[in-house]
Amino acid sequence: MIIERKVTVIGTFKHALIKIVDDKPEVAIVEAITTYIPIEEFKEIFNAIGKFTAERKITKLIFDKRKLSVFHQPSMEWYFVEWKEKMFNLGLKTHRKILPQDPIFRQSVKIGRDKIKQIHPNGKYLQMDIQYADNLEDAISK
Repeated sequence: MIIERKVTVIGTFKHALIKIVDDKPEVAIVEAITTYIPIEEFKEIFNAIGKFTAERKITKLIFDKRKLSVFHQPSMEWYFVEWKEKMFNLGLKTHRKILPQDPIFRQSVKIGRDKIKQIHPNGKYLQMDIQYADNLEDAISK
């Protein structure tokens, strides 16, 4: 049984929403609402999460990518190598990702992650609890 959690939108962008889970205010969600997020807005969205993390003591982030159909390696590299480094120091160490069902997108993510790990083998992202989930409730509860 899937539980419908109440969430509050705390950030609205052209390509994504930032939400807080009402009964777990330490959990934030970035929900992609279009098939692609341009890198400039991607950085703006995640820098806003950084601000919310500092202000609200967010410890878990769920990135709901189910609507995305375009994978962008430079965005992923910035997200892992720069942004996650800063978030680690702010206490945001638990990340859950919900991927689209598209096998090509999923394979692109795996290849991109492997490339980042090869180039940045000592990144703090390796110390984070990063897992994939099939739906929002699983992402919130695990």
